[in-house]
Amino acid sequence: MRRLREAAALALLALVLGGVAWWLPRSPAQAAAPTASLAIRDVRVFDGERVMARTTVVVQDGRIATVAPDAAIPAGLPVIDGQGQTLLPGLIDAHTHNWGDAQRDALRLGVTTELEMMGAVPSLAARRTHRDALAATDEADVWSSGAAVTVPGGHGTEYGFAVPTLEAGGDADAFVQARIAEGSDFIKLMIDDLHAYGGSRRMPTLAPAQIEAAIAAARRHGKLSLAHVGAQDDALHAVASGVDGLAHAFIDQPASPALVAAMRTHRAFMVPTLSVIAGMQRSDEGARLAADPALQARLTEAQKATLRATFPPGLPPQPQALEHALETVRRLHAAGVEVLAGTDAGNPGTAHGASLHGELALLVRAGLSPTEALRAATARPAARFGLADRGRIAPGLRADLLLVAGDPSADITATRRIVGVWKNGHALTADAPARTAPRLPDGAHLVSDFEGGELTTQLGSGWRAAGDRIMGGRSHATSHWLAGGAQGSRGAMRTEGEVVAGAPYPWAGASFSLGPTPMQPVDLRGRQGISLTLRGTPNAYALIVLSGSGAPLVHPLEVGTDWRHVQLRWADLPGIDLSQVQAIGVVASQPGPLRFDLDDVRLD
Repeated sequence: MRRLREAAALALLALVLGGVAWWLPRSPAQAAAPTASLAIRDVRVFDGERVMARTTVVVQDGRIATVAPDAAIPAGLPVIDGQGQTLLPGLIDAHTHNWGDAQRDALRLGVTTELEMMGAVPSLAARRTHRDALAATDEADVWSSGAAVTVPGGHGTEYGFAVPTLEAGGDADAFVQARIAEGSDFIKLMIDDLHAYGGSRRMPTLAPAQIEAAIAAARRHGKLSLAHVGAQDDALHAVASGVDGLAHAFIDQPASPALVAAMRTHRAFMVPTLSVIAGMQRSDEGARLAADPALQARLTEAQKATLRATFPPGLPPQPQALEHALETVRRLHAAGVEVLAGTDAGNPGTAHGASLHGELALLVRAGLSPTEALRAATARPAARFGLADRGRIAPGLRADLLLVAGDPSADITATRRIVGVWKNGHALTADAPARTAPRLPDGAHLVSDFEGGELTTQLGSGWRAAGDRIMGGRSHATSHWLAGGAQGSRGAMRTEGEVVAGAPYPWAGASFSLGPTPMQPVDLRGRQGISLTLRGTPNAYALIVLSGSGAPLVHPLEVGTDWRHVQLRWADLPGIDLSQVQAIGVVASQPGPLRFDLDDVRLD
């Protein structure tokens, strides 16, 4: 039972952290604000490049109007006394993956722009509209690569969603053009067969000719190209092929003189993502951020949980990964290679917004001065990615601003002592939102009866099948509609696949989320339990319920070859936080084939 519980817990953790939710579009929320005009007087200003003492910044209609020691303040503008404080451009995280509340979490911590390095194609148009506006909002702006350049079975295909892939012999130029037509702002290549991480497992990856062709296509069509790499040999080939930037520091060894020279010659930049590499090393960097008193008022419980989370056992610990990456940054920076600040937020050990403050400290640890680290999170990514209206404090630019107590050019941790955040000139509330979840409508009980010939849910956001591939395993599952359900009904859902031994906790199955977007919590207080009808081939099956910020509830299910109706009461299943239920599913954990059919799933 302990093994099954751990397997199910990791299953749902993988669904949360590994990207189930990022593939769906999100509607930007707008926050009411009384004005987009203000003045901040007598404040220390880091303008994206340099520090200016005792300066006044005037904002009018969402844009910076004046930056000067003796700037005139128009009558009627709200005035903030900035003595002893520092005003910075809104921070830019140059490597994230966005879903759920990511953009809200980022903005609340002073990160006003995120660069998403593989994300949701359906969301690209809405994100462009959001970032072009000057309206009040409680969400950061996002630029995105959309779908990445990868091969069938390669990195980026393991998250349970169909993604476009570049076949052997395929037309790389046409593939890149298709991504641009979808709205990709830049092109990301996945170059990683896992050899950098130790062990014997390998994953398909782009061939050298495909890498060269995709990079050339991106340049031909006026887009930056970035490469995800895990190993230095792949990084060196990508740079020699003309890639504009590396999306991670490789972890297998520090940068060699040849790599440093190649990056200088080709003017390539690196986004080292030290925050996520610290997580791979199982360090406590994320946990210490979660406990930092300066950040407490702005962190949600979910952010604290992901900061404390560790990579699943399917990824072997990388005991020298962070030291190798820090030394790589030190060597690149000393040679004049540009380093940009990015976190890979969305992965274990990270949290949107918070992790960029930790990343700044890690960059300083790697040899950048505090001012150089601040440039790496403001003016430098804005210049590299062509974000002309942000990243600096200068007349005419967007008023995305962060006010902090103290002087981060002397003590980089001062960025965490947030006094205020402005997006498009509108002030943002300081505290993290209360953990409230909507209740299901009265009288709404049916989740799915599958009578309509598809796998929709009347409550929640649909069924999804997944396996432990996201955790380094080889288990897999798919779900499809099945004609002929329980008690003569028209149809059911069939989930089938295989649980493959080899991962520390092998699993596969299917789940549904109760909210309108995956993993959005719903309040089930007042509901008595769940009922479902199922049958299947032999395996070790369990019902899993993810709620609150604790471990999932796991309840064994007896499954036979004949249809069986199961009715479970929440009162008999201790450990569920009914005020915050995010997902419910059925998984199998015994190595071997699996097949189960579900019908008539209800919340009673």
